[in-house]
Amino acid sequence: MSADVGPSGASPAWRMALACTAIAPLALALGWGLAPVGVTVTAATFLAGATIATRGMSHHYPHDRVGACNFVTAIRLAMTAGLAASLTGGVLPGWPVFALAILTLSLDGIDGWLARRQGLSSAFGARFDMEVDSALAAILALALMLNGRGGPELLVLGFARYAFVAAGAALPWLRAPLRESFRRKTVCVVQIGTLAALTAPLLPEILARPAALGAAALVAWSFGRDILWLARTR
Repeated sequence: MSADVGPSGASPAWRMALACTAIAPLALALGWGLAPVGVTVTAATFLAGATIATRGMSHHYPHDRVGACNFVTAIRLAMTAGLAASLTGGVLPGWPVFALAILTLSLDGIDGWLARRQGLSSAFGARFDMEVDSALAAILALALMLNGRGGPELLVLGFARYAFVAAGAALPWLRAPLRESFRRKTVCVVQIGTLAALTAPLLPEILARPAALGAAALVAWSFGRDILWLARTR
């Protein structure tokens, strides 16, 4: 598939770029509402994500149409970029962040269902969805850290996958494909759901810290199982 096909050729990559352009105002509106300088941070986050997604689609997407599945993932990217605005003031906005995080999480899985229904499942789509999940977790963890709500466990909840990817740069066997895993998907939902819950202003500290520690332990266990499997099968 060529990345040089223009709009008249209607390649999926160009359609994705046009879809991201149409979705961009949503991200900017969310960023503006969350912080005075949120537009800049949100725009930069969304532009970076959209550029990577469009480029990845141009090289690794096997289908001839974008489909609603990737459109939904792009909307999740816009919402995640909007949440990045919460990092600009060093103060957790509270209910707006909680509501937006829950909405973003609730759309997770819909894109996969749409991909299967439309016959557009692909490694690119799965990777796109995973990268949005990873960015969402990292942004929520950073927002919580800036607000002083939690401890080192937030590093595990927000950056475990990025640490895994970084380790893969030194240990090539960690970059081998992993099998499909319902356990991995479930842990991801628990991970992001816990981070979202921690942003709720009314969640008491007596519940918040144990929840964060428990979720971090679950994430560490899940990554540990994958690392052991990769070590045995390399």
